[in-house]
Amino acid sequence: MPLTTFLFDLDGTLIDSIELILRSYRHTMQLHRGNQPLPPDDMWLKGLGTPLSVQFRHVTEDEVEIDAMIATYRTYNLTHHDALAKPYEGISVEVLRLKARGKRLGLVTSKLRDGALRGIKVCGLDQAFDVVLGCDNVTNPKPHPEPVLKAMDLLGARGAETVFIGDSRFDIECGRAAGVTTAAVLWGPFDRAHLEDLQPDYWLEKPADLRQLYEP
Repeated sequence: MPLTTFLFDLDGTLIDSIELILRSYRHTMQLHRGNQPLPPDDMWLKGLGTPLSVQFRHVTEDEVEIDAMIATYRTYNLTHHDALAKPYEGISVEVLRLKARGKRLGLVTSKLRDGALRGIKVCGLDQAFDVVLGCDNVTNPKPHPEPVLKAMDLLGARGAETVFIGDSRFDIECGRAAGVTTAAVLWGPFDRAHLEDLQPDYWLEKPADLRQLYEP
């Protein structure tokens, strides 16, 4: 069955925000745990694709402290967002090409919806998506299948005609659990070796490779 519905992750897929994410994380840890050694960036990168509440739980179980860390992180992130976040080269053109061909487009991210809207605006894609779902729009975030299933429900799409495109293990796991086609992008922070055991249906080396999902 032809793919008619294209669901995208945001960070690491549409926008290169890795430096912004890492600066936000380092700032937060220095402010809240400045008297302790800073955990390595790899610890944070492994959690990309999951909500901040999940990521900071690797640092502390204190819910009050987690809430304070999230507030610090988001304040820094939003302050520096537009200066540091940018679309990956060629991705906006390909998404708009999908739109022009009548494909249904959805954004499924572990960011808050307001932050996601700001991210797609940076890409010039704020009018492209029919549905934008953040972690505040679901009960169970990625890798649980709920975000993809909810996006499909809102779009009136079936699993057999839907693909979820993302850069992280959580994206591929979420799409697989939801019963949709999965496509792993390799222009983000993770390479093939990081994702290979999950066996995504497609590997996308560059944004133009999206065309292989809908062109003969």
